[in-house]
This record gives sequence, structure tokens and C-alpha cells, in this order.
Amino acid sequence: MPIATADLIDHHGDTLLSCETQFRQFGGRTAFHGPIRTVRTLEDNSLIKQLVGQHGDGAVLVVDGGGSLRTALMGDVLAGLARANGWGGVILNGAVRDARALAGIDLGIKALGTNPRRSAKAMHGVIDVPVSFGGATFTPGHWVYSDEDGIVISAVPVH
Repeated sequence: MPIATADLIDHHGDTLLSCETQFRQFGGRTAFHGPIRTVRTLEDNSLIKQLVGQHGDGAVLVVDGGGSLRTALMGDVLAGLARANGWGGVILNGAVRDARALAGIDLGIKALGTNPRRSAKAMHGVIDVPVSFGGATFTPGHWVYSDEDGIVISAVPVH
């Protein structure tokens, strides 16, 4: 059942963080939530592939790609892998590709934009460290809620 971010803010106020970045929706699921897992990388999606290749248990992968739009960090293949492995969604501070195909995958996907160029595959980056963008910090193990109104973060699950 989708949880409205506006309702969460109304009920929990300043105990929640709100991400100011204006992301675009790409996945077939517009509302999603779950515990946070993170990747910090720049123009290299190998650690993203590693994580979405594992069972996600409904977690949301938050990727700080440095806001780069030079290469795509996710396309239809990785999104399909994330969906098949039970991830709740992906939030990318970077670009995706295969936008038309992503819209048909039942996965929440938010990103800054698109670029058809593939990323590097050099295993650069770090997994499960706090990442910050849009005035918010995404801490592994905290919870993220996303819908058409935006993204909110909580240290504990809220409803």
C-alpha cells in the first residue's frame, strides 16, 4: 500500500528529512519505500550491479552518482535485475538510460535525467556509507519514502 509523503510530513513534521532535489520518475512504480542501502560512485555502475544482483528484501538503493549526467548508472537490465531480486526501488543522483523500457518495469526508479552512454565497470565507489544530496542525508538502515510529491527520510519506519 503506498504511503503518501505529504501525509508523513503532516503527521511527523521535523522528525523527517525531505530531499529538495527534483527527481524525475522512470520506473513503473511511482510510490515506494523501504530501508536504505547506499552506493557512492561516479560514472561507474559496477557496485550497483553487485548490490541489485543480491536479494533486496524490499530495500531502496540510494545512489550518489555526484549528480553526473555524463553516463547512465542504470538501464533496463539492472532495473530488471533489481525487480527480480526484490528491491523496493532505486533513487539515483545521476542518470539512467532505456527510459521507455524502465517505465514498464514494476520498480520505483527516480533519477535526475537520461543519457544513453554506458558507465564504467571499474568497481570504483563505496557501499553502505551515508550519502548526502538535496539537503538530506541517506543513512543505511534508515527508511526512505518516495512518491510523486518527493522523498522523505526517517531514522525508523513511520506510517
